[in-house]
Amino acid sequence: MEETVQHVEEMLDASPVIDVHDTFAQFQQLLADLKAKIDARFATTRDPSTDILEQYGTYPEGPGGRVAAYSGPEVDWMVHSWLGDPSRSFVNLHLTCWLGPQVRVPHLGIALLCWPGGWFYTDYIPRTDIVVDGDYFDRYYAGPNDAWLEHRADDQFAWFTSRAGFIRASLSPNAYVYSFERTARNLQVVSDVLHARVDQWLTWVDEAPPVPEEERAALRERDLATRRNIADRDPANVMGVRYFGEETTQRLVRALWGGDRELPRP
Repeated sequence: MEETVQHVEEMLDASPVIDVHDTFAQFQQLLADLKAKIDARFATTRDPSTDILEQYGTYPEGPGGRVAAYSGPEVDWMVHSWLGDPSRSFVNLHLTCWLGPQVRVPHLGIALLCWPGGWFYTDYIPRTDIVVDGDYFDRYYAGPNDAWLEHRADDQFAWFTSRAGFIRASLSPNAYVYSFERTARNLQVVSDVLHARVDQWLTWVDEAPPVPEEERAALRERDLATRRNIADRDPANVMGVRYFGEETTQRLVRALWGGDRELPRP
């Protein structure tokens, strides 16, 4: 098993400038298909605060992107977004779904990158201390461990270790964080992994017992603190500053955690 330990900007700057629109289109379709599965299960409405981010930058002439965020009775904050300049090696796509406090099912995180090699992340983001709460670990992390180990043994994927300690601390034991060559085989593996993970997550949602009313406020606030810290501390935010400047990047980061949201939280 190889390992990648580099900042995003280091990887990009050390690589040749190439057009990655082919993989960008495949990643867009993959996230659209996964979002369709989520949309079939949850009723959500786009938050008006992200309407202004439907299209920003100068793409296709230069860097650009899109952020659409949604909320609903069972979904606190779902983000479907991309940022980058695919004609010049880099694009970053996200699909994350943060559940409301009615259940304790882990949140779903997915990210895809070209820089210009391939990279993907997916995790079931815990909503409690899984070292303390052994039952929670058994319910949501013990079962997927075999599939995680099987993928870990795939020598076509290199484990990615973030240089940012906070990001390493945010990962669950079953997080997938890998660099890979953008071959047809590897892109299909990524698609298969993500579809299986989303299917499992949706099954957990359907089977989850409700959280007692008196415990939901604390869970809601824990969720928000987790989401904001991950968005604020993401090392890839430097790419937003490079392309769009500090002010626009801060608006994009707030969109990722709901800092400007207009819809009520569930």
